[in-house]
Amino acid sequence: MEYLPNIIFLVVLIAGIGFFTKNVKRLSRNIKLGRDVDVSDNTSQRWKNMAKIALGQTKMVVRPIAGFLHIIVYVGFIIINIEVVEIILDGLLGTHRLFAPLGTVYDILIGSFEILAFLVIVAVTIFWVRRNIIRIKRFIKPEMTGWPKNDGNLILYIELVLMALFLTMNGADYQLQQMGAAHYTEAGMFPVSQFIAPLFDGMTMSSLITLERTTWWLHIIGILCFLNYLYYSKHLHILLAFPNTYYGKLAPKGQFKNLDAVTAEVKLMMDPSADPFAAPAEDEAAEPAKFGASDVMDLSWVQLLNSYTCTECGRCTDECPANQTGKKLSPRKIMMDTRDRLEEVGKNIDANKGQFVDDGKQLLDGYISREELWACTTCNACVQACPVSIDPLSIIMDMRQYLVMEESAAPTDLNNMMGNVENNGAPWPFNQMDRLNWAKEE
Repeated sequence: MEYLPNIIFLVVLIAGIGFFTKNVKRLSRNIKLGRDVDVSDNTSQRWKNMAKIALGQTKMVVRPIAGFLHIIVYVGFIIINIEVVEIILDGLLGTHRLFAPLGTVYDILIGSFEILAFLVIVAVTIFWVRRNIIRIKRFIKPEMTGWPKNDGNLILYIELVLMALFLTMNGADYQLQQMGAAHYTEAGMFPVSQFIAPLFDGMTMSSLITLERTTWWLHIIGILCFLNYLYYSKHLHILLAFPNTYYGKLAPKGQFKNLDAVTAEVKLMMDPSADPFAAPAEDEAAEPAKFGASDVMDLSWVQLLNSYTCTECGRCTDECPANQTGKKLSPRKIMMDTRDRLEEVGKNIDANKGQFVDDGKQLLDGYISREELWACTTCNACVQACPVSIDPLSIIMDMRQYLVMEESAAPTDLNNMMGNVENNGAPWPFNQMDRLNWAKEE
Protein backbone atom coordinates (compact mmCIF):
# COMPACT_ATOMS: atom_id res chain seq x y z
CA MET A 1 0.00 0.00 0.00
CA GLU A 2 2.95 2.31 0.55
CA TYR A 3 3.60 2.57 -3.18
CA LEU A 4 -0.04 2.62 -4.29
CA PRO A 5 -0.13 6.43 -4.86
CA ASN A 6 3.04 6.18 -6.96
CA ILE A 7 1.55 3.38 -9.06
CA ILE A 8 -1.72 5.28 -9.55
CA PHE A 9 0.24 8.39 -10.52
CA LEU A 10 2.30 6.40 -13.05
CA VAL A 11 -0.88 4.95 -14.61
CA VAL A 12 -2.48 8.42 -14.85
CA LEU A 13 0.70 9.89 -16.35
CA ILE A 14 1.07 7.11 -18.94
CA ALA A 15 -2.62 7.38 -19.88
CA GLY A 16 -2.40 11.17 -20.29
CA ILE A 17 0.81 11.14 -22.33
CA GLY A 18 -0.38 8.12 -24.34
CA PHE A 19 -3.63 9.77 -25.38
CA PHE A 20 -1.76 12.97 -26.22
CA THR A 21 0.69 11.00 -28.40
CA LYS A 22 -2.23 9.38 -30.21
CA ASN A 23 -3.73 12.79 -30.95
CA VAL A 24 -0.36 14.13 -32.15
CA LYS A 25 -0.10 11.22 -34.60
CA ARG A 26 -3.60 11.90 -35.89
CA LEU A 27 -2.78 15.59 -36.24
CA SER A 28 0.41 14.80 -38.17
CA ARG A 29 -1.45 12.36 -40.43
CA ASN A 30 -4.12 14.95 -41.25
CA ILE A 31 -1.59 17.69 -42.04
CA LYS A 32 0.33 15.31 -44.33
CA LEU A 33 -2.82 14.84 -46.43
CA GLY A 34 -1.87 18.11 -48.11
CA ARG A 35 0.33 18.53 -51.17
CA ASP A 36 4.04 18.49 -50.56
CA VAL A 37 5.84 21.83 -50.84
CA ASP A 38 9.49 22.68 -50.38
CA VAL A 39 9.99 25.13 -47.52
CA SER A 40 13.59 24.22 -46.73
CA ASP A 41 14.96 27.52 -48.02
CA ASN A 42 16.45 30.35 -45.97
CA THR A 43 16.58 28.49 -42.66
CA SER A 44 18.29 31.34 -40.81
CA GLN A 45 15.44 33.75 -41.61
CA ARG A 46 12.89 31.12 -40.65
CA TRP A 47 14.51 30.62 -37.23
CA LYS A 48 14.55 34.38 -36.73
CA ASN A 49 10.86 34.62 -37.60
CA MET A 50 9.98 31.86 -35.17
CA ALA A 51 12.01 33.46 -32.37
CA LYS A 52 10.58 36.91 -33.05
CA ILE A 53 6.92 36.10 -33.77
CA ALA A 54 6.16 32.90 -31.83
CA LEU A 55 8.55 33.23 -28.91
CA GLY A 56 8.85 37.02 -28.81
CA GLN A 57 5.13 37.70 -29.43
CA THR A 58 6.01 40.77 -31.54
CA LYS A 59 2.80 40.72 -33.59
CA MET A 60 0.62 40.25 -30.51
CA VAL A 61 1.57 43.61 -29.01
CA VAL A 62 0.39 45.52 -32.08
CA ARG A 63 -2.83 45.69 -30.06
CA PRO A 64 -1.32 46.66 -26.68
CA ILE A 65 -4.08 45.65 -24.24
CA ALA A 66 -4.77 42.19 -25.65
CA GLY A 67 -1.05 41.75 -26.39
CA PHE A 68 0.09 42.56 -22.85
CA LEU A 69 -2.55 40.30 -21.29
CA HIS A 70 -1.67 37.48 -23.67
CA ILE A 71 2.02 37.76 -22.81
CA ILE A 72 1.14 37.39 -19.10
CA VAL A 73 -0.87 34.23 -19.79
CA TYR A 74 1.77 32.94 -22.21
CA VAL A 75 4.72 33.51 -19.86
CA GLY A 76 2.72 32.24 -16.91
CA PHE A 77 1.75 29.10 -18.79
CA ILE A 78 5.36 28.32 -19.72
CA ILE A 79 7.11 29.25 -16.45
CA ILE A 80 4.53 27.89 -14.01
CA ASN A 81 4.58 24.57 -15.83
CA ILE A 82 8.28 24.27 -14.99
CA GLU A 83 6.96 23.19 -11.61
CA VAL A 84 5.22 20.30 -13.36
CA VAL A 85 8.67 18.68 -13.60
CA GLU A 86 8.91 18.67 -9.81
CA ILE A 87 5.32 17.45 -9.45
CA ILE A 88 5.93 14.54 -11.82
CA LEU A 89 9.12 13.51 -10.03
CA ASP A 90 7.40 13.82 -6.65
CA GLY A 91 4.55 11.66 -7.92
CA LEU A 92 6.87 8.98 -9.28
CA LEU A 93 9.34 8.93 -6.39
CA GLY A 94 6.95 9.56 -3.53
CA THR A 95 8.85 12.69 -2.43
CA HIS A 96 7.55 16.14 -1.54
CA ARG A 97 9.13 19.29 -3.00
CA LEU A 98 12.09 17.38 -4.37
CA PHE A 99 13.91 20.55 -5.44
CA ALA A 100 13.66 22.22 -2.03
CA PRO A 101 17.42 21.68 -1.35
CA LEU A 102 18.08 24.33 -4.01
CA GLY A 103 17.44 26.80 -1.18
CA THR A 104 17.18 30.44 -2.20
CA VAL A 105 16.85 29.58 -5.90
CA TYR A 106 13.88 27.37 -5.08
CA ASP A 107 12.31 30.08 -2.91
CA ILE A 108 12.60 32.61 -5.74
CA LEU A 109 11.14 30.15 -8.24
CA ILE A 110 8.10 29.33 -6.12
CA GLY A 111 7.57 33.03 -5.38
CA SER A 112 7.72 33.94 -9.09
CA PHE A 113 5.34 31.08 -9.93
CA GLU A 114 2.80 32.44 -7.46
CA ILE A 115 3.02 36.02 -8.71
CA LEU A 116 2.58 34.81 -12.29
CA ALA A 117 -0.35 32.60 -11.26
CA PHE A 118 -2.08 35.61 -9.72
CA LEU A 119 -1.41 37.72 -12.83
CA VAL A 120 -2.78 34.92 -15.03
CA ILE A 121 -5.99 34.92 -12.96
CA VAL A 122 -6.29 38.70 -13.46
CA ALA A 123 -5.57 38.45 -17.21
CA VAL A 124 -8.00 35.56 -17.73
CA THR A 125 -10.72 37.46 -15.89
CA ILE A 126 -10.21 40.50 -18.14
CA PHE A 127 -10.28 38.25 -21.23
CA TRP A 128 -13.60 36.79 -20.05
CA VAL A 129 -15.06 40.25 -19.50
CA ARG A 130 -13.95 41.34 -22.99
CA ARG A 131 -15.63 38.30 -24.54
CA ASN A 132 -18.86 38.14 -22.54
CA ILE A 133 -19.64 41.55 -21.07
CA ILE A 134 -17.98 44.14 -23.29
CA ARG A 135 -18.59 41.76 -26.23
CA ILE A 136 -15.86 43.06 -28.52
CA LYS A 137 -17.14 42.94 -32.09
CA ARG A 138 -14.66 40.41 -33.45
CA PHE A 139 -15.76 37.89 -30.80
CA ILE A 140 -19.44 37.97 -31.80
CA LYS A 141 -19.18 37.43 -35.55
CA PRO A 142 -21.49 34.76 -37.09
CA GLU A 143 -18.78 32.08 -37.10
CA MET A 144 -18.18 32.58 -33.36
CA THR A 145 -21.35 30.89 -32.15
CA GLY A 146 -21.80 27.42 -30.65
CA TRP A 147 -18.60 25.48 -30.05
CA PRO A 148 -16.10 28.26 -31.00
CA LYS A 149 -17.65 30.57 -28.41
CA ASN A 150 -17.89 27.85 -25.76
CA ASP A 151 -14.32 26.73 -26.46
CA GLY A 152 -13.01 30.25 -25.93
CA ASN A 153 -14.75 30.49 -22.57
CA LEU A 154 -13.98 26.94 -21.49
CA ILE A 155 -10.24 27.42 -21.88
CA LEU A 156 -10.45 30.53 -19.69
CA TYR A 157 -12.27 28.55 -17.01
CA ILE A 158 -9.68 25.76 -17.18
CA GLU A 159 -6.80 28.22 -16.79
CA LEU A 160 -8.59 29.91 -13.90
CA VAL A 161 -9.19 26.61 -12.10
CA LEU A 162 -5.61 25.40 -12.63
CA MET A 163 -4.18 28.60 -11.16
CA ALA A 164 -6.63 28.49 -8.23
CA LEU A 165 -5.69 24.86 -7.50
CA PHE A 166 -2.00 25.78 -7.63
CA LEU A 167 -2.40 28.63 -5.14
CA THR A 168 -4.70 26.62 -2.85
CA MET A 169 -2.21 23.74 -2.85
CA ASN A 170 0.58 26.13 -1.89
CA GLY A 171 -1.56 27.83 0.73
CA ALA A 172 -2.32 24.51 2.43
CA ASP A 173 1.35 23.52 2.13
CA TYR A 174 2.44 26.80 3.72
CA GLN A 175 0.03 26.29 6.62
CA LEU A 176 1.29 22.74 7.15
CA GLN A 177 4.87 24.02 7.16
CA GLN A 178 3.96 26.49 9.91
CA MET A 179 2.35 23.66 11.90
CA GLY A 180 5.49 21.51 11.56
CA ALA A 181 3.73 18.63 9.80
CA ALA A 182 5.90 15.66 8.90
CA HIS A 183 7.37 15.72 5.34
CA TYR A 184 6.30 19.39 4.94
CA THR A 185 9.73 20.96 5.41
CA GLU A 186 9.90 24.73 5.21
CA ALA A 187 10.73 25.58 1.60
CA GLY A 188 9.63 28.19 -0.90
CA MET A 189 8.30 31.73 -0.72
CA PHE A 190 4.55 32.20 -0.87
CA PRO A 191 3.83 35.89 -1.65
CA VAL A 192 0.25 35.15 -2.77
CA SER A 193 -0.86 31.93 -1.08
CA GLN A 194 0.21 33.20 2.35
CA PHE A 195 -2.90 35.39 2.16
CA ILE A 196 -4.98 32.30 1.38
CA ALA A 197 -3.56 30.31 4.30
CA PRO A 198 -5.60 32.17 7.00
CA LEU A 199 -8.74 30.73 5.40
CA PHE A 200 -7.57 27.36 6.69
CA ASP A 201 -7.31 28.43 10.32
CA GLY A 202 -9.15 26.03 12.55
CA MET A 203 -8.66 23.05 10.23
CA THR A 204 -6.97 19.99 11.70
CA MET A 205 -3.63 18.84 10.38
CA SER A 206 -5.18 15.75 8.79
CA SER A 207 -7.81 17.90 7.04
CA LEU A 208 -5.11 20.23 5.72
CA ILE A 209 -3.08 17.29 4.42
CA THR A 210 -6.21 15.98 2.68
CA LEU A 211 -6.80 19.43 1.15
CA GLU A 212 -3.18 19.77 0.01
CA ARG A 213 -3.10 16.27 -1.48
CA THR A 214 -6.48 16.70 -3.19
CA THR A 215 -5.48 19.99 -4.84
CA TRP A 216 -2.10 18.45 -5.79
CA TRP A 217 -3.81 15.56 -7.56
CA LEU A 218 -6.44 17.76 -9.19
CA HIS A 219 -3.73 20.16 -10.40
CA ILE A 220 -1.64 17.53 -12.17
CA ILE A 221 -4.67 15.66 -13.55
CA GLY A 222 -6.03 19.02 -14.74
CA ILE A 223 -2.76 19.75 -16.56
CA LEU A 224 -2.88 16.35 -18.30
CA CYS A 225 -6.53 16.91 -19.25
CA PHE A 226 -5.64 20.38 -20.56
CA LEU A 227 -2.82 18.87 -22.62
CA ASN A 228 -5.23 16.45 -24.28
CA TYR A 229 -7.93 19.07 -24.70
CA LEU A 230 -5.61 21.12 -26.92
CA TYR A 231 -6.22 18.89 -29.95
CA TYR A 232 -9.94 19.68 -29.84
CA SER A 233 -9.46 23.38 -29.17
CA LYS A 234 -8.27 26.54 -30.89
CA HIS A 235 -5.55 26.56 -28.22
CA LEU A 236 -3.61 24.04 -30.27
CA HIS A 237 -1.72 27.16 -31.37
CA ILE A 238 0.17 26.93 -28.06
CA LEU A 239 2.15 24.13 -29.69
CA LEU A 240 1.75 24.83 -33.42
CA ALA A 241 2.61 28.54 -33.42
CA PHE A 242 6.30 27.63 -33.46
CA PRO A 243 6.37 25.40 -36.58
CA ASN A 244 3.77 27.61 -38.25
CA THR A 245 5.88 30.76 -37.93
CA TYR A 246 8.96 28.80 -39.02
CA TYR A 247 7.26 27.62 -42.21
CA GLY A 248 5.53 30.96 -42.82
CA LYS A 249 5.73 32.68 -46.19
CA LEU A 250 8.97 34.57 -46.77
CA ALA A 251 8.20 36.03 -50.19
CA PRO A 252 6.76 39.57 -50.39
CA LYS A 253 3.08 39.53 -49.44
CA GLY A 254 1.96 40.81 -52.83
CA GLN A 255 3.82 38.11 -54.73
CA PHE A 256 1.66 35.25 -56.00
CA LYS A 257 2.98 31.86 -57.05
CA ASN A 258 2.63 30.89 -60.68
CA LEU A 259 1.49 27.37 -61.54
CA ASP A 260 4.49 25.39 -62.79
CA ALA A 261 2.39 23.66 -65.47
CA VAL A 262 1.13 26.97 -66.85
CA THR A 263 4.60 28.55 -66.71
CA ALA A 264 6.07 25.60 -68.66
CA GLU A 265 3.30 25.87 -71.27
CA VAL A 266 3.88 29.61 -71.75
CA LYS A 267 7.63 29.07 -72.10
CA LEU A 268 6.95 26.40 -74.71
CA MET A 269 4.68 28.74 -76.66
CA MET A 270 7.33 31.47 -76.64
CA ASP A 271 10.20 29.18 -77.63
CA PRO A 272 10.75 29.56 -81.41
CA SER A 273 12.70 26.31 -81.54
CA ALA A 274 9.97 24.22 -79.88
CA ASP A 275 8.14 21.65 -82.00
CA PRO A 276 4.38 22.04 -81.31
CA PHE A 277 3.73 18.58 -82.78
CA ALA A 278 6.36 16.74 -80.74
CA ALA A 279 5.10 13.88 -78.60
CA PRO A 280 5.14 14.68 -74.88
CA ALA A 281 7.84 13.18 -72.71
CA GLU A 282 6.90 10.07 -70.73
CA ASP A 283 6.60 11.96 -67.44
CA GLU A 284 4.39 14.54 -69.15
CA ALA A 285 1.99 11.97 -70.60
CA ALA A 286 0.34 11.32 -67.23
CA GLU A 287 -2.93 12.92 -66.27
CA PRO A 288 -2.32 16.63 -65.68
CA ALA A 289 -2.40 17.89 -62.12
CA LYS A 290 -5.52 19.62 -60.87
CA PHE A 291 -5.50 23.40 -61.13
CA GLY A 292 -6.15 25.12 -57.81
CA ALA A 293 -8.00 23.55 -54.88
CA SER A 294 -11.56 22.42 -54.27
CA ASP A 295 -10.91 20.28 -51.19
CA VAL A 296 -8.38 20.07 -48.38
CA MET A 297 -6.28 17.40 -50.10
CA ASP A 298 -5.59 19.91 -52.90
CA LEU A 299 -4.06 22.39 -50.45
CA SER A 300 -0.43 22.21 -49.31
CA TRP A 301 0.51 20.75 -45.95
CA VAL A 302 1.63 24.23 -44.86
CA GLN A 303 -1.88 25.57 -45.50
CA LEU A 304 -3.35 22.68 -43.48
CA LEU A 305 -0.88 23.45 -40.68
CA ASN A 306 -2.16 27.04 -40.87
CA SER A 307 -5.72 25.85 -40.32
CA TYR A 308 -4.83 23.92 -37.17
CA THR A 309 -2.77 26.85 -35.86
CA CYS A 310 -5.60 29.39 -36.16
CA THR A 311 -6.23 31.05 -32.79
CA GLU A 312 -9.68 32.32 -33.83
CA CYS A 313 -8.65 35.71 -32.42
CA GLY A 314 -10.41 37.44 -35.31
CA ARG A 315 -7.71 40.03 -36.02
CA CYS A 316 -7.74 39.00 -39.68
CA THR A 317 -11.50 39.45 -39.98
CA ASP A 318 -11.33 42.70 -38.03
CA GLU A 319 -8.86 44.11 -40.59
CA CYS A 320 -10.59 42.70 -43.69
CA PRO A 321 -12.07 45.53 -45.83
CA ALA A 322 -14.57 43.14 -47.41
CA ASN A 323 -15.89 42.11 -43.99
CA GLN A 324 -15.91 45.71 -42.77
CA THR A 325 -18.16 46.71 -45.67
CA GLY A 326 -20.70 43.98 -44.99
CA LYS A 327 -19.48 41.28 -47.37
CA LYS A 328 -19.85 37.64 -46.41
CA LEU A 329 -16.09 36.99 -46.35
CA SER A 330 -14.37 36.36 -43.02
CA PRO A 331 -10.73 35.18 -43.26
CA ARG A 332 -11.07 33.59 -39.82
CA LYS A 333 -14.01 31.52 -41.09
CA ILE A 334 -11.92 30.41 -44.09
CA MET A 335 -9.37 28.91 -41.68
CA MET A 336 -11.99 27.44 -39.36
CA ASP A 337 -13.84 25.84 -42.30
CA THR A 338 -10.61 24.38 -43.64
CA ARG A 339 -9.82 22.83 -40.25
CA ASP A 340 -13.38 21.50 -39.86
CA ARG A 341 -13.32 19.88 -43.30
CA LEU A 342 -9.86 18.42 -42.59
CA GLU A 343 -11.15 16.93 -39.34
CA GLU A 344 -14.10 15.46 -41.25
CA VAL A 345 -11.75 13.89 -43.78
CA GLY A 346 -9.58 12.52 -40.96
CA LYS A 347 -12.59 10.88 -39.29
CA ASN A 348 -13.57 9.41 -42.66
CA ILE A 349 -10.11 7.83 -42.95
CA ASP A 350 -10.29 6.50 -39.38
CA ALA A 351 -13.71 4.97 -40.04
CA ASN A 352 -12.54 3.28 -43.25
CA LYS A 353 -9.36 1.61 -42.01
CA GLY A 354 -6.93 4.21 -43.27
CA GLN A 355 -8.55 4.90 -46.65
CA PHE A 356 -10.55 7.96 -47.63
CA VAL A 357 -13.95 7.05 -49.08
CA ASP A 358 -15.60 9.74 -51.20
CA ASP A 359 -18.31 11.31 -49.06
CA GLY A 360 -19.74 13.55 -51.75
CA LYS A 361 -18.53 16.65 -49.94
CA GLN A 362 -15.72 19.11 -50.46
CA LEU A 363 -14.38 22.33 -49.01
CA LEU A 364 -15.74 24.38 -51.92
CA ASP A 365 -19.50 24.94 -51.63
CA GLY A 366 -19.76 22.47 -48.74
CA TYR A 367 -17.98 24.80 -46.33
CA ILE A 368 -16.75 27.88 -48.18
CA SER A 369 -19.09 29.59 -50.62
CA ARG A 370 -18.12 31.16 -53.91
CA GLU A 371 -19.50 34.47 -52.70
CA GLU A 372 -16.94 34.48 -49.90
CA LEU A 373 -14.08 33.72 -52.28
CA TRP A 374 -14.91 36.46 -54.76
CA ALA A 375 -15.46 39.06 -52.02
CA CYS A 376 -11.72 39.05 -51.28
CA THR A 377 -9.78 42.09 -52.50
CA THR A 378 -6.38 40.28 -52.12
CA CYS A 379 -5.11 43.22 -50.05
CA ASN A 380 -3.19 40.94 -47.62
CA ALA A 381 -4.57 42.75 -44.56
CA CYS A 382 -5.49 39.40 -43.01
CA VAL A 383 -1.98 38.03 -43.55
CA GLN A 384 -0.39 41.11 -42.03
CA ALA A 385 -2.72 41.05 -39.02
CA CYS A 386 -2.26 37.40 -38.06
CA PRO A 387 -0.09 37.07 -34.92
CA VAL A 388 1.13 33.57 -35.90
CA SER A 389 1.87 33.97 -39.65
CA ILE A 390 -1.26 32.30 -41.04
CA ASP A 391 -2.03 32.99 -44.70
CA PRO A 392 -5.80 32.79 -45.41
CA LEU A 393 -5.29 34.54 -48.75
CA SER A 394 -3.33 31.61 -50.18
CA ILE A 395 -6.32 29.29 -49.66
CA ILE A 396 -8.70 31.83 -51.18
CA MET A 397 -6.48 32.22 -54.25
CA ASP A 398 -6.06 28.46 -54.74
CA MET A 399 -9.83 27.98 -54.62
CA ARG A 400 -10.38 30.88 -57.02
CA GLN A 401 -7.83 29.30 -59.32
CA TYR A 402 -9.85 26.08 -59.33
CA LEU A 403 -13.05 27.95 -60.17
CA VAL A 404 -11.46 29.81 -63.09
CA MET A 405 -9.22 27.10 -64.55
CA GLU A 406 -11.21 23.94 -63.84
CA GLU A 407 -14.83 25.12 -63.89
CA SER A 408 -14.60 28.35 -65.93
CA ALA A 409 -16.78 29.76 -63.18
CA ALA A 410 -15.39 33.26 -62.77
CA PRO A 411 -17.87 36.12 -62.25
CA THR A 412 -19.17 37.76 -65.44
CA ASP A 413 -17.22 40.98 -64.91
CA LEU A 414 -13.99 39.05 -64.49
CA ASN A 415 -14.66 36.93 -67.58
CA ASN A 416 -15.28 40.13 -69.57
CA MET A 417 -12.02 41.59 -68.32
CA MET A 418 -10.05 38.45 -69.22
CA GLY A 419 -11.67 38.38 -72.66
CA ASN A 420 -10.66 42.00 -73.21
CA VAL A 421 -7.07 41.26 -72.15
CA GLU A 422 -6.98 38.35 -74.60
CA ASN A 423 -8.49 40.25 -77.51
CA ASN A 424 -7.42 43.85 -76.88
CA GLY A 425 -4.33 43.52 -74.72
CA ALA A 426 -6.00 45.59 -71.98
CA PRO A 427 -8.89 45.22 -69.51
CA TRP A 428 -11.02 47.75 -71.41
CA PRO A 429 -13.34 46.87 -74.32
CA PHE A 430 -11.55 49.09 -76.84
CA ASN A 431 -9.42 48.15 -79.80
CA GLN A 432 -5.74 49.00 -79.41
CA MET A 433 -5.98 51.38 -82.38
CA ASP A 434 -8.72 53.39 -80.65
CA ARG A 435 -7.08 53.86 -77.25
CA LEU A 436 -5.89 57.41 -77.88
CA ASN A 437 -9.13 58.64 -79.48
CA TRP A 438 -10.02 60.44 -76.27
CA ALA A 439 -6.99 62.71 -76.71
CA LYS A 440 -8.28 63.90 -80.06
CA GLU A 441 -11.70 64.87 -78.75
CA GLU A 442 -12.33 68.62 -78.55
